[in-house]
This record gives sequence, structure tokens and C-alpha cells, in this order.
Amino acid sequence: MNTNTAQILIAMASYMVFVIGIGIAFARRANRSSADYFLGGRSLGPWVTAMSAEASDMSGWLLMGLPGVAYWYGLSDAAWTAIGLAVGTYLNWLIVSKRLRQYSIKAGNSITLPEFFSNRFRESKKIIMTISALFILVFFTVYAASCLVTCGKLFSTLFDAPYVFMMILGAVFVLIYTIVGGFLAESASDFMQAIVMVVALTAIVVVGGYVAGGLGAVVENAKNIPGFFEFFGIANPMVDESGVQVIKDSAPLFGKPSGYGFITILSTLAWGLGYFGMPQVLLRFMAIRSTNELTYSRRIAAVWVVISLSVAVFIGIIGRVAYPAALTTASEAERIFILMSTKLLPPLLAGLAMAGILAATISSSDSYLLIAASALSKNIYQGICKKRASDKEVMRVSRITLLIITIIAIFIALDEKSVIFTIVSFAWAGFGATFGPLMLFSLFWKRINRAGAVAGMLGGGGMVFFWKLVIRPLGGAWNIYELLPAFIFSCILIVAVSLLTPPPSEQLQKEFDEVSTAKA
Repeated sequence: MNTNTAQILIAMASYMVFVIGIGIAFARRANRSSADYFLGGRSLGPWVTAMSAEASDMSGWLLMGLPGVAYWYGLSDAAWTAIGLAVGTYLNWLIVSKRLRQYSIKAGNSITLPEFFSNRFRESKKIIMTISALFILVFFTVYAASCLVTCGKLFSTLFDAPYVFMMILGAVFVLIYTIVGGFLAESASDFMQAIVMVVALTAIVVVGGYVAGGLGAVVENAKNIPGFFEFFGIANPMVDESGVQVIKDSAPLFGKPSGYGFITILSTLAWGLGYFGMPQVLLRFMAIRSTNELTYSRRIAAVWVVISLSVAVFIGIIGRVAYPAALTTASEAERIFILMSTKLLPPLLAGLAMAGILAATISSSDSYLLIAASALSKNIYQGICKKRASDKEVMRVSRITLLIITIIAIFIALDEKSVIFTIVSFAWAGFGATFGPLMLFSLFWKRINRAGAVAGMLGGGGMVFFWKLVIRPLGGAWNIYELLPAFIFSCILIVAVSLLTPPPSEQLQKEFDEVSTAKA
């Protein structure tokens, strides 16, 4: 290990020790009850609510996945995705946050998303709770795998160590941290990690832009690549049979650019719809100490997201100009942030930048594991299998669940060639289509009933798989991001089935009216 690598390791190790310290500090309070462990006793302030929501949401794909897309395909795909996410973030905070905070208390003081949906419709057989909990287990296991891929790529690149070993090492660290600290530790560390992430991104853009000759030079050089710096076109890297970009005279080759039409733009903007169904964000709305503070949180979150997404996209653009032939596959392209950090920054600062990736990964994976564990232990075990289970039993089952989910995620993440952005996009579509329409209709449509809710969840979640595996491979006009058709299909099912079946009880309608007319 050379001196530079040792300094990077010291900086990252110091950060990890600090994060573990946060987990230990909150361990006693987190373990008082399942409500404290899974929702922090609804005690989050506005800054922690906003920053932890966005940090847990963005994950390692913000520092690796999104810059990788920009490096490989150019501006359009990454930029339209970022625009969709920014708009979706703002609308979610504006439309959903206050109503959900109020309704989750009204609906039996719910502390998990499946519990809220179940209590919202006052179901006795817990069908909604079971379905939603199972979907959370499936999609969050996939999500957790994307975080482990990030850890594996990060550590294997930095320390020239085997990918699988580094990925498993990262998984063990995240598992221990999540078991110890629970929701409060996760939220507190996420606040700090959100700051680390945005500082790391901004530092790399500033230094990278300077090295590449300034913003003007970056733009001019990027325009020389066919379709690379366009909003309505997309670059096509020329690759060989193994998917490696062809290099000639030290320069990467590109084919004729493809168009980026209205349907493709609409499909990419659909990323924003996913926010209405993201458990890790929605739980923050439920956990804030007062609805009056959500407006402040919304402004903080919106500013953070716009800055972070914009900078992440430009890292990919600058990286292609500064290191045009360094990364020759779509999977390798996701290492551009690591490459620029280690090449452009002093070792200690590079270590802090790498800590930014680690921060993003930890902040997301602990959220995913915690919510998935709560789905099984709180909603299925205590909610259905053993209703008189004590808090200690629930906590024990949740920790066993954490271990099992981590092991499954490790197996999914074994492939070193996995593309983080692709893994995240599928899980994102799954949550957005399964829970997004149901959340909106549950909060704002009095006529929705239990049958409509079940149909919407099953239809939305099922359509994600069907469109991804059967329809989208047909290509052409069918090459639409699965979230958009699945979200629309779920909405149609909710409305149609609710109208074709008996309306909700007067008690449910009265409860809906009370929440609708309640002051923020």
C-alpha cells in the first residue's frame, strides 16, 4: 500500500468511526421500543428530516450511477432524469408530506408504510399489509444490492482488492451499523452524510472543470462528440462484442447519435413519479415532529436536490472530456467520480470525497434494510402471524430479517459488471408504481376502497415486471421506462375497481374528511 492510498484509507476510516459513534450514541434510545427503532418516536427536526430523506433516497447512484450515465451517453439521458427527479422531489414534499403526517397519526398512529395503508382502510384480514410488506421486501432487497455493488466497486478500485471480498466487507459494516442504531441513528448520520455528499460533488466539479480548461472548454470539447452535449440527442459509444468501447489513436469512437424524442423524454421524466411511493422518503414525512416544519424542510430538500443532481451530471461530462478513454464499459463509467477524486485531489481530500460515496451508500442501505426488516417483523410477524408478540420479539425478528436480506443482497451483487443505475431504476420503478398511485389516492380521493387499493398495488407492481421483461425488450416505441406505464396502469385499476365495488364505510369517509379539513 503506497502513501497516497494509506492517506485515503485513514480519511475514510476516520469517517467510518464517526458514523459508528453516531450509531452507538443513539442505540439506547433506539432500543426502547419498536416505535423508536423504526420511526424515531416522530421527533425529527426540519433539517434532519429534509437532509436524511434526500441522502437515503439518492444512494451511491448519485455519485456513481448518474455521473456514469453522463460519461457514457452524454447530457440528455442524465439531465432529463435529473429534471424529473428534482420536480418529483418538490411535488412530493408539497403535495404529500403534510397530509401523510396527519393521516398516519389518524390511521392508528401508523409507524410503517404497510401499517398506514392497512389502517387507512381498517382491514381486518390484513391483505393490504401483507401485499405491501412483501413488495417492500422484494424491491428493497434489490435496492440494497445496488448499494453493495457501490461498496464493492469503490473499495476494489481504491485498494486494488477483489471486488467480491470488498463488497461483502461493506455489507457487514452496513449490517452492524443498522442493527445497532435504528431509525434515529440512521437519520442523524444521513444529515451529516448529505452534507458530505454535496461538498464532495461540488469539489470535484470545481477542480475537474479547472483541470479541463474551464467550463467553456469543457462544453466545446463535449460538443465535438456526436450527440454528447445535446438535450434532444444521445451519444452512441462504439463497442466491440464484449461491450468495450473501441479506442483508436487514444480516442474513444462514437457512432451516429440517436434522437431523443418526446416519448423518450416523457419516459425519463417519469423518474419523478417514483417519489410518491418511496418508503424511505415517506417515512421522514411521518417522523417529523410537527407538520408546521415541513414547509421549511421542503425548501431545504429542494435546494439540496437541485445542486446535487446538477453537479453529478456535470461530473460525467467533465470526466469524459478530461479522461476520454479511461473507462471503456458502461459499468466502468460509473467509476468516473472515483477516478477524478484520486487523480485531482490531495490524498486526504480524496479520502473525504470517497467518504462521500460511502456516505451515500450507508445512508441508503441502512434505510432500505431497516424498512424491509420492519415490513416483515412489524407488519407480517406481529401484524398477522403473532399479534401478541412483544416489542422484544419484534426487535429480535427484525434483526434476523436484516441478516437474511443482507445475505440475499450479497448474492444479487456478486456480479462485478453490474450497472448500479440499471439496478436502481428497476427497484425505483417497483416502488413508484406499487405505492405511488395508492398513496396519492389514499390521501386525496375519498371514494377509494380496499378492493381498489389491492388492485392498484398488484397491478402496478406486476406491470413493472411485465413491462421490463416482456414489453420493453421489443424496442422502438415500446422502449419506455417501466415506471410510466405501470404507474398509469395502477391509477386506472384503482379508479375502475373502486367505482365498480361498494364505497368505503361512512366511518372511513368521516375519517378522510377530518384529515382533509384539519389545519396543518
